[in-house]
Amino acid sequence: MKKYLTLLVRLLLTVAFLAAGSAKLSGNPMMVQVFAAVGLGQWFRYFTGGLEVAGALGLLNGHTAGLAAVMLSLVMAGAVLAHLFILGGSSAAPAILLGLSAWVAYERWQAWKAA
Repeated sequence: MKKYLTLLVRLLLTVAFLAAGSAKLSGNPMMVQVFAAVGLGQWFRYFTGGLEVAGALGLLNGHTAGLAAVMLSLVMAGAVLAHLFILGGSSAAPAILLGLSAWVAYERWQAWKAA
């Protein structure tokens, strides 16, 4: 049962990160404003969007899902910190994505150890 729950979470995260990464890469005006407020330049928006899309695709493959989940956890940790210290507003969405990504990473680690 846990195997199917992990797969479902991976699929949901894939959809979420494909949407978020695509918004960043396509130049969505809201994303442009958010990254302007962060102050690292628009290259960072492209970098983050690329990581999110690559991570989403990595979640689809059982062999790469663990590493993709670790990478996405780190990206979301940065997003939580950005909301807490720079952007303001709620950090709930990135915190939830962080928690789910970390859970997938843990589950894939456990499956790898058992194999």
